[in-house]
Amino acid sequence: MTRVLGIDPGDERIGVALSDPTGTLASPLTVIKHTSRPVDAAQIAQLAEDHQASIILVGQSMDEEGNPSYQGRKAGRLAEAIRAQCQVPVILWDEDSSTQTARNTRIQMGVSRRKRQGHLDDVAAAVILQSYLDAQAGTQ
Repeated sequence: MTRVLGIDPGDERIGVALSDPTGTLASPLTVIKHTSRPVDAAQIAQLAEDHQASIILVGQSMDEEGNPSYQGRKAGRLAEAIRAQCQVPVILWDEDSSTQTARNTRIQMGVSRRKRQGHLDDVAAAVILQSYLDAQAGTQ
């Protein structure tokens, strides 16, 4: 497998994570401040190129019926904008409460309450990416 870039889109910030070269482990990479969909897509496409990612994975929230939620539809539009700016395949992936998982992970790691304040966007992106990598490992 090759590197995968994971994206957790948000209204203010976009979390970015990157897999290791074997496609086994996801790590937080950076946070992009949301500007506009075309600018955000260009920054994501550039990160994919810089890190030689062969797949861009965009987290998409779903409702109870399994359809994209309001935020999920926005993630779909971001994915389309990324596709228009690069040749790297873009996949939408159910983010399934990634921010809450990221918060719980930091608590389990013993991170103090004061240090847990602030954004979790890049960690949430790593949670989304790790769920994808784990699913891929299970299918091979």
